[in-house]
Parts: sequence; structure tokens; C-alpha cells
Amino acid sequence: MFECPSFECVKCPRLVEFRAQNKQKFPTYHNAPVESFGALNAEILVVGLAPGLNGANQTNRPFTNDYAGDILYPALKKYGLARGNYGKVKNDGFELINVRVSNAVRCVPPQNKVTADEVKACRPYLQAEIAAMPNLKIILSLGAVSHGAVLQALGCKKSAYKFAHGAEHKLDKNGLILLDSYHTSRYNINTGVLTEQMFDAIVARLKELVKNA
Repeated sequence: MFECPSFECVKCPRLVEFRAQNKQKFPTYHNAPVESFGALNAEILVVGLAPGLNGANQTNRPFTNDYAGDILYPALKKYGLARGNYGKVKNDGFELINVRVSNAVRCVPPQNKVTADEVKACRPYLQAEIAAMPNLKIILSLGAVSHGAVLQALGCKKSAYKFAHGAEHKLDKNGLILLDSYHTSRYNINTGVLTEQMFDAIVARLKELVKNA
């Protein structure tokens, strides 16, 4: 059975130091590795980058109380992959349907930027999570870092599967489909790199892929 990194994981010195700082600044926050959201028997896994400082790092639920979640979760609900009202807190009653949401790195990084070493240190948890999902068919990667982390976790060469928004990759090693999207970050939305309509199209395609997989 998959388990989240321990509450006091010390694999990444930079993240451990940042966590200690945040415990002083925000003593009511979670300030620890963030748990995934959704059932392990889901057919879809959404993988983001890392928890946001005032989002998942506060609430202990991926993309929750974070702008990126304001885009992600309503889109999932719109296409029948979630139900309830997304209230931006862990106990809001919002439920995912056939979807699990996770991150490539489980602890909040400074400036929302992770290092290659931090992605590598967290890789065993992503590998174990994928292995613990018996019905998994589709992985939706939000951003290039997530895309690379997923490929490395699955033992696939990144050079063989280029990241591009809307790209679909059939992974030869295990038959999984990797679907790429730009991350639903505030920056991407504000700069027009990603629009809500563009992301809706990704989720619609996700629903179609899992139906036909």
C-alpha cells in the first residue's frame, strides 16, 4: 500500500530548511509532505509540480486553496470527474471520481521552483504510487517538470517523449497514456500561455481517452 513521505522527511535539505521557516511564519499550516487526493483504484492520475506555499502546504490537499486548483477542480467537475463544491479546504466534501491528484515533489519549494535533485529524491514515492494504482490508464502531467518526473518514474527516456501542450504519448513499457498540459498556474493563466478553454479541452480529451483505453 502506498504511503506518503514521513511527516518529517529530511531527504531535501533546502526544502527542510524552508519548511522550518514556514513553521515559524505559519504555525497553523500543514508544513510537511502533502498527501495525494483521490482513490488508488482510479484510472486517472493527475501529477502537478509541488505544493503551493499558501495552498496545499496549508491545507494538506493538492491544489487546494491555490489558484491552480481554481482551474483544475472546476474543470474536473464540469466533465464528470468530480462532485460536490470545491471549498478550498480539505474537509469541503469535494470528491474526485475516477481521478487521483498528486505532485512530482511533495513538499513546498521556495519560489515554487524545485531542483532536479528534489525531483529525484521524491521519485520513489511517485513510483510507489503509480505501482499501487491497479486500474491506472492515463496520467495527466501539468507542466514540463511533472512530465519529466513521470517519465523517469516509469523508466522511460525523456528524449523519446517530448513535452507539448496537448501531446499524447503511449508509453511502450507499460501501455499507459501520458497526456500533457501546461500547468494551471496563475502565471500561465495571466500571461495567456494557458486559458480556461484550453484546459477544458484537455480535460475533455482526458475523459475521452479513459473511456476508450
